[in-house]
Amino acid sequence: MPNEQISVFDIFKIGIGPSSSHTLGPWRAAQQFTNSLASQGVLNNVEQVKILLYGSLAKTGKGHGTDIAILLGLAGGDPVTFDVNAIDSTIAQIKTAQKLMLAGHLEINFSYPDDLIFLFTESLPFHPNAVTFQAFLNNGKAVSETYYSIGGGFVVKEGQDSSEKEQVELPFPVEKASELLHWCLTTGLKVSEIVMENEAAWRPEAETRKGILQHYQVIKECIYRGCHTAGFLPGGLDVARRAAKLNQRLIGDQTYTDYDSWTKAIRNGGTDFNYILDWVSCFALAVNEENAAFGRVVTAPTNGAAGVIPAVLQYFITFCDGYTEDKIIQFIACASEIGSIFKKGATISAAMGGCQAEIGVSSAMAAAALTECLGGSQRQVLMAAEIAMEHHLGLTCDPIGGLVQIPCIERNTMGAIKAITASQLALQSNPDKAKVSLDAVVNTMWETALDMNSKYKETSDGGLATNIPISLPEC
Repeated sequence: MPNEQISVFDIFKIGIGPSSSHTLGPWRAAQQFTNSLASQGVLNNVEQVKILLYGSLAKTGKGHGTDIAILLGLAGGDPVTFDVNAIDSTIAQIKTAQKLMLAGHLEINFSYPDDLIFLFTESLPFHPNAVTFQAFLNNGKAVSETYYSIGGGFVVKEGQDSSEKEQVELPFPVEKASELLHWCLTTGLKVSEIVMENEAAWRPEAETRKGILQHYQVIKECIYRGCHTAGFLPGGLDVARRAAKLNQRLIGDQTYTDYDSWTKAIRNGGTDFNYILDWVSCFALAVNEENAAFGRVVTAPTNGAAGVIPAVLQYFITFCDGYTEDKIIQFIACASEIGSIFKKGATISAAMGGCQAEIGVSSAMAAAALTECLGGSQRQVLMAAEIAMEHHLGLTCDPIGGLVQIPCIERNTMGAIKAITASQLALQSNPDKAKVSLDAVVNTMWETALDMNSKYKETSDGGLATNIPISLPEC
């Protein structure tokens, strides 16, 4: 997608779990549809709405909460602000009353089994994640629009270019890693500094910094909440949450009621290798257990991989003295640029590329960000991203029961650890001697995605999804 301009706030989005492509994207598509009806002046004339789900959205939609997200979006809810504790009661009310408050103010009849249709055997050619909305008006006419959730919460309306957004004149346009490196070496700027210069074309720097720190606030609240919430995840697999128990085992009997005192206590626990390894895993588990439980997370760059970057960032904050606003902003800004390169040159959609497009990309983003924040050169930053992705190539997406739980949650721990390892390798290496470039691995990832059998692309038609009994209680 040439000339696509991607902001840090396109790669990182605040939303609700469990999936950016199957939850956040369809939610945004539903909002766009009601906005479209309003702009056409027909919203108040709607008598009935039907929703048609295709491809991956149909096959794993219920496990990913696609139906829930669409109904909340049609009802006027916003994933950034909607009360996650009100999700179940709101959906239950819609199903029981058979009424939907369209756009939050127009009550229409709505039958969940009749008006929300899962077309399991049908797929549209542009992208596996497709949804068609049909609004039937009181004058006998109808409005139909199709949207594609292309990964990471990005949504494309049929007939529109996916890169359609406000075009600005970026001082440092980047499509490939080689172009990013060119700007870095020409100017002497770090990757994060290139990002911040480009962001200034959209808004003042103070607004960008504030926005990034707001996203970080959601991240740290998610980590803390996940590390202190026990129980079982919804969906029927009876998967026990593990982060809280691991946190308690590592932290001891003392109770810490806020993030800062808790983080300080972890830091004071030492630097033993196993201790740090356990905490990185705990951070990642915490975020993705929250994600699986329809909690509020930051898409980074997807929900299924939302624990990798927070886990590595929390590692940097806790064990590398990175707890400053400037360092946090630097970390997230650098990570966003790597994510945008993968989106432009390949995909961040598991329905298009398997889990390499989610965990692999997030691991590459985290590796690059950690490397820059630890003082690595621009070449070492790109090398770290390449190493991380190189060892995720071909990773399939095969969620058991269509739920973002097994193997998704544990894969975030693996992605985080690989990111840290990739960063350490890059920092101890001479990138001038590297045989594989980041652009080469992006191209390889895309070629692998094209070759990958569709049953390994978030359909639950292959892999673990078909070899593990749904009733199995273990995670």
